[in-house]
Amino acid sequence: MLRYWRAAVVALLPLAVYLLPREWIFSEEHPLCLIRNITGHECPGCGMTRALASLAYMDPVGAWHYNRAVVVVAPLLAYVWVRWVVRLVREASRR
Repeated sequence: MLRYWRAAVVALLPLAVYLLPREWIFSEEHPLCLIRNITGHECPGCGMTRALASLAYMDPVGAWHYNRAVVVVAPLLAYVWVRWVVRLVREASRR
């Protein structure tokens, strides 16, 4: 069972985002965007972290409000995440 620990950690990553305090993610005073913190300007990806967190909290309208590209990025991230977990499980089962 210990051979699946990597897959378990990766599978639980979205839960870690969900468990972060909402104030950390949705704070307007201290945005998570590194580009915005350094330059003071919004980049095309600004709001994506908040949009993805909104989806984690089952708020698609809020996600759309933060960044409309979330309708493309979220399914792609979900696909990559599932592929990653499946690959780790297959690698662990071969050992």
